[in-house]
Amino acid sequence: MGHPSDTRFLVLHGLRLKGFAEPDAVAAAVGLDETTVESHLAGLADDELAARRTGSISGWTLTRAGRQVQQELAAKDLADSGTTAAVRGHYERFLEHNGELLAVCTDWQVRADAINDHTDAGYDRAVLDRLGGVHEAVVPVVADLGDTLVRYRPFAPRLGGAIERVRAGEHDYVTKPIIDSYHTVWFELHEDLLTSLGIDRSQEAPH
Repeated sequence: MGHPSDTRFLVLHGLRLKGFAEPDAVAAAVGLDETTVESHLAGLADDELAARRTGSISGWTLTRAGRQVQQELAAKDLADSGTTAAVRGHYERFLEHNGELLAVCTDWQVRADAINDHTDAGYDRAVLDRLGGVHEAVVPVVADLGDTLVRYRPFAPRLGGAIERVRAGEHDYVTKPIIDSYHTVWFELHEDLLTSLGIDRSQEAPH
């Protein structure tokens, strides 16, 4: 069935994963409807756990206190679910593919120590084939995560949507930030696993 998480925590968690986002993006990241997210954001703002920033780009972000509460609730959510060992095992499987995904993204952006200008169709096709291989390898891991904790379920359609856009020729969906590119969603899944398990990214064991 999978363990369901508290919606207030999910909104905090979604903001942690996105860093800076509007309610619709938070909702998509954690599988909630936008109205629910907006309602919780108002309460989180009242509690000084989240704040809306305005300027050339507007959006919501966690405050320092919000980041602390999110980390505490992430640990509690995992402990309450009784799935810590299972999630850690899925995380280890995820890491087996993380290095290759990062290499694919680097090779997409850089070629022979220069910016890839994407004029060599053969080179680009080979890189995208590798991306497809990484995706096929990680699909079972993401499915198992979703069977363990409900909040992981949005990652499967988000990764799948990104790879389909890439295959359709929308190559911004390989690495472009802000949008739900493959790298963006992968990074958020990685961040979710790290914050849930209480692992500092800088201290992560290499694979």
